[in-house]
Amino acid sequence: MFQQLKNIETAFKHVRLFTFVLIAACMAICCFAIYESYRMVSEANGRIYLLANGKALEALSAERKTNLPVEARDHIKMFHFYFFSLDPDEKVIEDNISRALYLADETAKQQYDDLKEGGYYAGIISGNVSQQVTADSIQVDMAIYPYHFKYYGVQKIIRPTAIVSRNLVTEGYLRNVSRSDNNAHGFLIERWRILENKDLDIQQR
Repeated sequence: MFQQLKNIETAFKHVRLFTFVLIAACMAICCFAIYESYRMVSEANGRIYLLANGKALEALSAERKTNLPVEARDHIKMFHFYFFSLDPDEKVIEDNISRALYLADETAKQQYDDLKEGGYYAGIISGNVSQQVTADSIQVDMAIYPYHFKYYGVQKIIRPTAIVSRNLVTEGYLRNVSRSDNNAHGFLIERWRILENKDLDIQQR
């Protein structure tokens, strides 16, 4: 009889040990399933699908600080593109300058007003002149806020009789503002000024 009781006690210990192991395994599986579900949901939320020309393109979202230098350089590049890309058409000039002024403060508006008062834009229209700008390099100091930048580019002025290439060096500061349809990067250029704008080359047509 004692042997039978001993066997029952041993069997109970085995059953109890098996129960504990089973519970631990179930808990581990549940924790793993929860973790994997959370990870998959996070990855799915990080994917963005863009529709372009009838095709769905996948993009990955990231925190702004990851792409801050890239966004800053592109903001500066687009401002200079809109401000200096002109054609002999009053509507084109107004549209481009309007887009540029959304990206900068009153220092850019003052520069535009000075050029307008000096007859610069009227000369472009009457002389059938086109103007293009190409960025060579853009340096942004992201260590100190507001972020100081320098823009180096080449300005090409296309006249009916000649093509004039001019160097263009500007500087200013970037501060953070809210994103909008008119300012997708969420920056504003402040204290912008032209440091250098001299002829490099003249090609006769």
